[in-house]
Amino acid sequence: MRRCLKVCHVFALVLCMSAREDFDWAKTERTSFYYGTFPTGFTWGAGSSAYQTEGAWNVDGKGMSIWDAFSHKKGKIFQNETGDSSCDGYYKFKDDINLMKDMKLNHYRFSISWPRILPSGIKGEYVNEKGIKYYNDLINMLLENKITPIVTLYHWDLPQVFQDKYGGWQNVSMVNYFNDFANLCFERFGSRVKYWITFNNPWSIAVEGYETGEHAPGLKMKGMGAYRAAHHIIKAHAKVWHTYDKGWRSKQKGLVGISLTADWGEPVDASNQKDIEAAERYIQFYLGWFATPIFRGDYPQVMKEYIGRKSGQQGLGASRLPVFSAQEKSDIRGTCDFLGLGHFTTRYVTQKNYPSSIGDSYFADRDLAELVDPEWPDPGSEWLYSVPWGFRRMLNFVKSQYGNPMIYVTENGVSEKTLCTDLCDDWRMQYFKDYINEMLKAVKDGVNVKGYTAWSLLDNFEWDVGYSERFGLYYVDFRNKNKPRYPKASVQYYKRIISSNGFPSQREVESWKRKAIEICSSSNQLLAAARRKSQGGQEHSGLQKTWPVHDEV
Repeated sequence: MRRCLKVCHVFALVLCMSAREDFDWAKTERTSFYYGTFPTGFTWGAGSSAYQTEGAWNVDGKGMSIWDAFSHKKGKIFQNETGDSSCDGYYKFKDDINLMKDMKLNHYRFSISWPRILPSGIKGEYVNEKGIKYYNDLINMLLENKITPIVTLYHWDLPQVFQDKYGGWQNVSMVNYFNDFANLCFERFGSRVKYWITFNNPWSIAVEGYETGEHAPGLKMKGMGAYRAAHHIIKAHAKVWHTYDKGWRSKQKGLVGISLTADWGEPVDASNQKDIEAAERYIQFYLGWFATPIFRGDYPQVMKEYIGRKSGQQGLGASRLPVFSAQEKSDIRGTCDFLGLGHFTTRYVTQKNYPSSIGDSYFADRDLAELVDPEWPDPGSEWLYSVPWGFRRMLNFVKSQYGNPMIYVTENGVSEKTLCTDLCDDWRMQYFKDYINEMLKAVKDGVNVKGYTAWSLLDNFEWDVGYSERFGLYYVDFRNKNKPRYPKASVQYYKRIISSNGFPSQREVESWKRKAIEICSSSNQLLAAARRKSQGGQEHSGLQKTWPVHDEV
């Protein structure tokens, strides 16, 4: 992976500003499984985030985040669960790095908690050295084990003080505060961290935080809040990129990107121009909302047209979509050394007109309907259907729209509902096999994918659904105060993909699942025995279980 760091910065900038090509919507071939391997130097990893895994929410001087505040409000999270202790990653990171080492991961993606190192949010007030030490120890141990850290600066845990005082990302002052936080991270960690991600999935920050209110800070500012938050996030990303470029790049030789998450949108009828336009609009309102300014300097034309027209029909004097100044467009354009791409699922899309009379709404602004095929597998989250071919389509779309930038897949994986515990997760092995194979086909198509990050290393706190859905390669027993980790079958399966750098032959690949199932059967027995022992002890002592009961062995 370190070889990638030698990529000339000028070359990266040229890639970011390359000419757009038309995407071929008619090219819908879905080919059979492809046996082959990824290019030498392709990097494999797994991901996490601070609030979802660290716990220790009020320990060692950490300040409160918007997710601490939000999850402590009754009715916001499934079964009123919180990330207060989660996986206890703050205490167990050494054990977790040993798990990564056993899997032979090349990289580990994690995030830095802003309020853990700046409890008041402000660099000039107080730097929490205990928080700094935690991340230093984590980074150093990763490097000692030859695992490259990929560090996300913002994975949703804004200091609560900024929400209370300024309204969070509704306020442009966040741009400078975030830049100060990022500059501190570059100063303290940048000599060892060479891959920085400014924001994780800003679509969710904006839409679910400020439009639907499903996520922290839980505001429902329909038709306005999401666009304003996104506008400030894009400006904050660009400012941090320039801060690194001017102040740190020549010394530290690192790269700064952003991680955008987007579903693929496929036309219901690929021969119907209205459906094609609706599908492209779906992706432009999702991925393009952030990618197009970063690669081209301004919002997608279709967003400006649709939101502007609907704003006018609603009697507003100006578009609800904010406007970048000429200077801002120039500053934002080209601020990408690599594009992080999160992808999980696909939707069919068709044209549907929403009259302006129904009121302001990001979703109504798009004039489309989302559909799913009832035959698509859906093992876990209600929104997550397994549609592997959509991944290849998405990667090729990025290639055609944004000049074939350097891509790191920063999130890809599948959940399961926790109604029953089965560490032999054959559906996850199938998901990884199919999605990674579509990524391999995209690489053969010429898409510049450099690495892949499975989501997630551990079962963790899954935001508004709490602990009811599990994405982890490792099962975490949240009911046990020690939060023990148990490998699912997918650990062994993913480990085989990593060691082979792909799918070398049909015979070999078919043996992987069989061997993984054999190993996970013993893990199931260990977990069952631990559960019986734990339950017996609790019944004998009359203690209440720390965590709600989700699953039975």
